[in-house]
Amino acid sequence: GIIEAPSQVVLLWNKFNFGWGLLLLLARKLVFFLVDFKLFWQCHVESVFLLCSQMSVSEKKKAMQRKGTITTFGALTAAMTPFQPAVTTAFFALVANGLRAAPLWDSKLQRFVGMLTITDFINILHCYYKSPLVQMCELESHKIETWRDVYIQCSNHSLISISPEASLFDAIYFLLKYKIHRLPVIDPESGNVLHILTHKRILKFLHIFGKKVPKPAFIRRQIRELGIGTFRNIATVQQTASLYEALSIFVDRRVSALPVVDERGKVVALYSRFDVINLAAQKSYNNLDMTMREVVRRRSCFVEGVIKCYPEESLETIIDRIVKAEVHRLVLVDRADVVRGIISLSDLLQAMVLTPAGIDALLP
Repeated sequence: GIIEAPSQVVLLWNKFNFGWGLLLLLARKLVFFLVDFKLFWQCHVESVFLLCSQMSVSEKKKAMQRKGTITTFGALTAAMTPFQPAVTTAFFALVANGLRAAPLWDSKLQRFVGMLTITDFINILHCYYKSPLVQMCELESHKIETWRDVYIQCSNHSLISISPEASLFDAIYFLLKYKIHRLPVIDPESGNVLHILTHKRILKFLHIFGKKVPKPAFIRRQIRELGIGTFRNIATVQQTASLYEALSIFVDRRVSALPVVDERGKVVALYSRFDVINLAAQKSYNNLDMTMREVVRRRSCFVEGVIKCYPEESLETIIDRIVKAEVHRLVLVDRADVVRGIISLSDLLQAMVLTPAGIDALLP
């Protein structure tokens, strides 16, 4: 008994330590979990870039240099051109570097003054294609500076940016409030553009981080019950319509993509704003009278296809699909593939972030 007593005490003490240690571990995880959840929306926008990437910035640079290819950083620098280049030259730079947008640098003011986007290219084509004063061939010499001056005169557009210290919630709010697709993250001290924040990158971040926090109950509800997306007056284009008509819809309706439908309303393709940049790559912007059927046939095979969803699917399923497919929207269809709605990244961010915070009506 004298020998066994100490061993029993040690055994009981070890069990006590194990149980208490496990309890402390669970409590610590719970505290960390609650803190993480509470501070989630207060995290800096830099976190989005760090956590969505498996490599650091320096590692990415070294990896790309080893491959001998242009990096995103180099591409961004290459596309950060002053106002002097011709319109087509500037957009050729976007195409060559695989970019959808680039900051505009004003050498006179010595600061970034805006973003050159595919929307600019669409507006230019739509403005001048049927203009009696400007021929399309003149775009070869038309300056970005001239275009931006004309564009800014008829709008109140200025560069909308955010600092790296801003919260993720602020970034989402800015993107949706101003209805922009790219938000430059600018260093307040140097004035340099550090990153370009997009809906897709934020949703990917939420998808990764969302596994560590409890899922809200509404995420398991059917999409038709939640009413997330656009279901009325859906912007579509007939496959027999001209490309110019499609550009007109982009300009008038301010949508980012158009389901191409047949005479029965069945979706046969998806034509997005990004597809328009192929006109610059192929130098085919002189012929905007071709039908959408021909446009879809000619475009590159490396384009965003039609990823569909159905009204009875859950919001969780929708989010998983759009993140894994790396697309910007899903086309809501019935079982006959007739278009019934569009669910975009903006719709999802509004529903997941702003609406629960009591902020509605940022989206039309």
